[in-house]
Amino acid sequence: MATALLATKLYFPPSRPKVVRRSRLIERLNVGLLRAPGVTLISAPAGFGKTTLISEWVHQRDEGSLLLHPLTKAAWLSLDEGDSDPARFLTYLVAAVQTIAPDLGAGLLSALGSSPPPPSESILTALLNEMAALPDPFILVLDDYHVIESKPAGASTSVDDILTFLLAHLPPKMQLVITTREDPQLPLARLRARGQLTELRAADLRFTPAEAAEFLNSVMGLHLSPANIAAVEARTEGWIAGLQLAALSMQGQPDVTGFIQSFTGSHRFVLDYLVEEVLQQQSETVQAFLRQTSILDRLCGPLCDAVLLAPVGSGQATLQAIERANLFIVPLDGERRWYRYHHLFADLLRQRLPSSAGPGTADASGMIAELHQRASQWFEDNGLEIEAFQHAAAAHDVERAARLVEGRGMPLHFRGAVAPVLKWLESLPTSVQQASPSLGVMYALALSMTGQLSGVEPKLQAAETALASHSAEPDDQTSNLIGYIAAIRALMAAAANQVEPMLAQSQRALEYLHPDNLTVRTTTTWILGWAYQLQGNRAAARRAYTEAMATSQACGNTVVYIWAAGGLATIQETDNQLPLAAQTHRHIIQLVGEPPRTEAGVAHLGLARICYEWNDLQAAEQHLQQSIPLLQRSVPMYQYVATDLMLARLKLARGDVAGAATLLAAAGESAREHHLAYWMPALATAQVLTWLRQGQPAAAAHLAEAYKYPLSQARVHLAQGDPSAALAVLAPARQQAQAKDWADERLQVLVLQALALQAHGENDQALAVLREALALAEPGGFIRTFVDEGPSMAALLRKAARDSAYLSYVGKLLAAFGAAAAPAAGLTKTPATEAWIEPLSERELEVMALLRTELNGPEIASQLSVSLSTLRTHTQSIFSKLGVNNRRAAVRRAEELGL
Repeated sequence: MATALLATKLYFPPSRPKVVRRSRLIERLNVGLLRAPGVTLISAPAGFGKTTLISEWVHQRDEGSLLLHPLTKAAWLSLDEGDSDPARFLTYLVAAVQTIAPDLGAGLLSALGSSPPPPSESILTALLNEMAALPDPFILVLDDYHVIESKPAGASTSVDDILTFLLAHLPPKMQLVITTREDPQLPLARLRARGQLTELRAADLRFTPAEAAEFLNSVMGLHLSPANIAAVEARTEGWIAGLQLAALSMQGQPDVTGFIQSFTGSHRFVLDYLVEEVLQQQSETVQAFLRQTSILDRLCGPLCDAVLLAPVGSGQATLQAIERANLFIVPLDGERRWYRYHHLFADLLRQRLPSSAGPGTADASGMIAELHQRASQWFEDNGLEIEAFQHAAAAHDVERAARLVEGRGMPLHFRGAVAPVLKWLESLPTSVQQASPSLGVMYALALSMTGQLSGVEPKLQAAETALASHSAEPDDQTSNLIGYIAAIRALMAAAANQVEPMLAQSQRALEYLHPDNLTVRTTTTWILGWAYQLQGNRAAARRAYTEAMATSQACGNTVVYIWAAGGLATIQETDNQLPLAAQTHRHIIQLVGEPPRTEAGVAHLGLARICYEWNDLQAAEQHLQQSIPLLQRSVPMYQYVATDLMLARLKLARGDVAGAATLLAAAGESAREHHLAYWMPALATAQVLTWLRQGQPAAAAHLAEAYKYPLSQARVHLAQGDPSAALAVLAPARQQAQAKDWADERLQVLVLQALALQAHGENDQALAVLREALALAEPGGFIRTFVDEGPSMAALLRKAARDSAYLSYVGKLLAAFGAAAAPAAGLTKTPATEAWIEPLSERELEVMALLRTELNGPEIASQLSVSLSTLRTHTQSIFSKLGVNNRRAAVRRAEELGL
């Protein structure tokens, strides 16, 4: 579910009709553009005109272009406290850039609205790549950066981290502008050393005497003498807000000189004094409006009407009147619909808000809570649920805030609000938390999403205690909470790779969760599928993954759909449905889009396995290399084991046995250290094969015996020349694979059984078993399963080529053997003569396999679906390469060459 965006956060403050032209500062900003890529930092306390300066600088593009680049575009983002959440910050960052490049970042906003959102670095990487491709220079302004928390409670990353990454990879035509009241926790020293930083601080922003004179007399309409201007400027030290407040207070003063002489004190004292003077000159109606609407970060007429219970339209009229009176209100759009108060002015209005309720703190608290509740209702009615929650929390309305956090179909946790939700939960008294099971569940979920796993179980136990205290029969809400608790426990078990708790808690969750709670049900069903897969119950895993995909589609949860599809693709692989699995993996990559995320890495790894089996080693390596950087970001250790295993298989296929051994040793150690039993059969199989190729049968036998894996044991027995022992362990393994309907295991057992029977001298039985393996393997296009078994399998396949039912498939397999045997130079060595010949092509090897049969020329052409003349062309090429002049000699020479 996408989060509604406040468009006003993306608007430049409109140009003012009367403003002091600050040419000296504009020139410094222009010079800063020469440092592109670069950063401009405007850091000063409140009231120094930071936002106004940047706004006027950018607006001057339309007035003769004082900027160095007339075509420079500019994007604006006004920040507030809610933007401390990394996902929400990135959402608004992408939206801001899209105001100057609408097509940029397509798909990123929907990715950020998914549950949970993708890693911040992947989103930022994609955004940076697209920004770097923009043809024209551009400016991105981040206004009021000081409101961002440096490290939100419980967050694993922060906006500071995101911005640090951005600063390290700024596009060449980009200028980042930051306005703030305090220096951010960013690598400013490094930027200074590189000459990439332009800085304006309070000393720079203060009005000079000339600017102060222009402001007081021309902008504010006063007619002060040079002496009085100098006095005001000296008393305020060029502080723009102080000058503005002083000017407002002086309007209508009979004794301006006397007022200026009494105008003393610190900034805070002066501001308090002047606000009182300003407010006293306004009507009581306006004063009440200012105080009561000060609870709002942004104001519009309908919102003010709702908060004040005022007649429709009066709020907009009052806002426009306040703007005309220059009472520290800033328009946020060109249509004058949305406004905000000057931050410092809003702070002081809020300080004076309790006094409008009359004597008594309790009355004031109730009045303020009521204002927040009305604001919350308006924001909810207008689809802005995060803002609605924030006002409900400010009103201390626990029940309403909790309902808003739960959301309509998707909790606020998943919509960029995990930081404010967690902060609110932490602020609640312990007694309130313990009395509400739903709050405990929310707390546990927020902790799990921010990586604070140690705190999850205590919150769940507290929620269970609160549920147990209710003596009434469980209703739908209670049952749903019981299911929610189990779902979170299933998630925690999945993070720890604990199969039995995953299974038990997922089943319990689905039993109790409300049927309409699709968001939690779909995630839980995916976890159930994962548990079944780890357990080896592939049919149940397939059903769970399919159900999770259907449910996630119904509730719009794309992320869980992708997870479930990834699990289904793996099951399709193990069921020997390689083309279908490849299609599913490619669909996942397409759904993930840009930037590619971990899920795409898993899909690329699956495609690497499939391409390897299809003997397309180059494509397999390409997919593997695409998967590694994606999987390194945020996946469990078992994915590292998987990539190392795949790379080792590629090295074995290319003859780099030592390299494969090194990789497998490291992968095996990691798997044992992290108790990844799921990967041990595949690792043991590869390690046994590697040691046998290294001439270490004892080590291979020890490992095969340690894990009692029949396929590895059989391979060792065959290497030791004991086919009877190999057949003894393979027979029960075949029965087990058939009983469990494990297609991949059954194929591997059949391949080894065929080799063992051949070694045992039972050629007819060996061919019968091989044909059964070919029938199982041909629909999936398996090749390496046969080629990796070496010359013995090639010899057996040549015998099977006489069976017309598998001529084409066997021809492909034998062609793959020929390609695998070819040296790197592209030539095949003749064992009998030590001569070098040009290798046969894949099609020629298929023809060669058919030449060994009893088929005549037309029958071979029909089998290959080629014309008779094309067949003659291939045959003549074969004869030429083999140095023969007839079919019989070609067959004999091919047998000598092992083709």
